Amino acid sequence: MTISAFDSAITRDLFADREVAQLFSDTAVLRAIMIFWGAVAKAQGDLGVIPETAAAFLHRATMELQVDPSALAERTAQNGIMIPGLVAETRKAAQAPEHAQYLHWGLTSHDALDTGLALRLRQVLALIETRLDAVLSGLADLAEAHAETPMAARTWGQIATPTSFGATVAVWGSGLLAVREELDAIRDACLIVTLHGASGTLSAMGPEGPAVRAAVAKALGLRDPGGPPHAERSGVLALAAWANRLAQACAKPAADLLLLTRDGSVALGGGGVSSTMPQKANPVAPSAICALAAHANGLAAAIHAQPTRDARDAAAWLTEWLSLPPLLAGAARAVSLLGGIEIRPDAASLRAALEDPTGLIHAEALSFALAREMPRPEAQARIKDWVAELRAEGGSLLEKAGADPADYAPERHWGEAPEQARAFAARVRGNGEDTL
Repeated sequence: MTISAFDSAITRDLFADREVAQLFSDTAVLRAIMIFWGAVAKAQGDLGVIPETAAAFLHRATMELQVDPSALAERTAQNGIMIPGLVAETRKAAQAPEHAQYLHWGLTSHDALDTGLALRLRQVLALIETRLDAVLSGLADLAEAHAETPMAARTWGQIATPTSFGATVAVWGSGLLAVREELDAIRDACLIVTLHGASGTLSAMGPEGPAVRAAVAKALGLRDPGGPPHAERSGVLALAAWANRLAQACAKPAADLLLLTRDGSVALGGGGVSSTMPQKANPVAPSAICALAAHANGLAAAIHAQPTRDARDAAAWLTEWLSLPPLLAGAARAVSLLGGIEIRPDAASLRAALEDPTGLIHAEALSFALAREMPRPEAQARIKDWVAELRAEGGSLLEKAGADPADYAPERHWGEAPEQARAFAARVRGNGEDTL
């Protein structure tokens, strides 16, 4: 196995997201920087910062020239960054030193790499958005279809009170919906042009610098943040936190499905086989999602743990390079895996825990019924005594209370569960108060 399971020929189809991985490939990185350089050159030529002939040449050349990423390895190791090597290789490939001298004019490495990242993040977020909307649509259908499929809720891992499978699905989807509703704010925070020069003051471009930045932002469809984001990394931090929360939101249904599939309450389509036990259909996708979510926690923590020093800082930036691509790719893969799970609840199995002959699931409801005849503490104490007797001797709690079993059908004690399921479905479809 390779150092990264994302890159292993054996495990990459389990963990890796190929579409997102392509956007973080060396080729994609260089292409995005070239696009940025071309836009800068054009804006600088239009505003007289560099000669128009050089600007026209560079604008065209950056769309055509290609640089071998491996040619940058040695100088990147030496310099800690690829841009000096990439500038040199691009100038050499251009074969026009009188024009190529104006490449990367007045810029710094942060400008090229961070704006190139923003261009690729736009595509990454669009991919995640499409997948997330599909997952939410599927969960909305599932919640509505099973709004009145009763099941036992569990708290602290133990049987609690009646709910419905649809309400459980609504809880899964609500976490994802909350993350989805933040997507526009995340785009605004991180899809920005970075063009501020060596120390964030854009001094090398003179008075035309802000106008160049505004023109480049418009040309690339990015927001001009005004102030320099070289050391103020709130956009990257917001993105990392959002991607981690997305992974954790995917892990909630995955973790619950690992429990629900143990006794057949829920079946999953396309389970994995065991190497030795023919009867098994292992819940591979939920397990992989939980593993990706745990990995995401560590990656996001690494990004947040590194402070940014001075006007620009290398250590914090390099930490982002190590952590942000796998964090986004892992979150995207978790969404994809979740969307690919065929969830098949078994209504009879889900209801079985509600029909336990001891009737212990009705303890809370019976305590409130008794509280109409006696103080609530006394009612609770009596129910606790009966529960202790049942656990020691057997019997039925409903019989001890002299209650009619029909009055304790799950449909009469699941509270808002069906409404919660339908309200979630309505929100996803744009029919609720809060919509996408």
